[in-house]
Amino acid sequence: MKWPLVACLILPGLLVYLGLHIVRRGIIFVDLALAQMAALGTCVAVLMHYDAHDWQSYALAAGFTFVGAVVFTYTRGVEQRVPQEALIGIVYVVAAAAGILLLSRSPEGNEELRRTLIGDVLLVRWDEIMKTFGLYAVIGGVHALFRRQFMTVSFEPDKAKAMGWSIRAWDFLFYVLFGFVVTSFVQIGGVLLVFSYLIIPAVCASFVVENLAQRLAFAWSIATAGGLLGLFIAYKLDLPTGAAIVCTLGVLLVGCIIWRKLFGR
Repeated sequence: MKWPLVACLILPGLLVYLGLHIVRRGIIFVDLALAQMAALGTCVAVLMHYDAHDWQSYALAAGFTFVGAVVFTYTRGVEQRVPQEALIGIVYVVAAAAGILLLSRSPEGNEELRRTLIGDVLLVRWDEIMKTFGLYAVIGGVHALFRRQFMTVSFEPDKAKAMGWSIRAWDFLFYVLFGFVVTSFVQIGGVLLVFSYLIIPAVCASFVVENLAQRLAFAWSIATAGGLLGLFIAYKLDLPTGAAIVCTLGVLLVGCIIWRKLFGR
């Protein structure tokens, strides 16, 4: 359990930070759709007889994710009758269905489909953790460097537009970096765990605290607690690790909602 524990402690941090952006932008399912696009790329790699951990698999997963990033960049803020969230849902459903169709041609299709959903955290290796953490450190550095721009575009888009910034350009950079993060974690934790780490801690923080810095700290605490408790429950009851962490985060969310109802922020 050592390496799964390390992975659950050091990798979700960037996901939690990006989750605050996603919740504020109101495009909750964009991470689920991008994660499913990454999983679709992995399905194509499996069909081409690459191992899920080969660099070719990662390249295909990243390529499919970037296609989704381009689509979501050019559909934000466009005058249209259909809201962007509907288009995001369509991308998710079509990508999921395409993955099922592709894996139906593979002898290990059912197992691979299960792995893309809940991942294989228990089988994570030290080198995978270090490579992913290194990538996250670089992406975190880019976000720190352009923190003002990313924060303004996500939290005050009207102000960014008034300042003459290109919303579409910053959106594209955000989604490309986001795609790298999602692609890397899908290889380890699966689609459901990616979505849970991105959204549930951010929503918990939104219920309990008001200040942005406090939200980030609280969301990190929820992600850490959910990972540790989920691993412990999975170990004690011999349950799938990824699913146990997702359900634990769900229980923590219910607790935060109850806290808000009883005590306020």
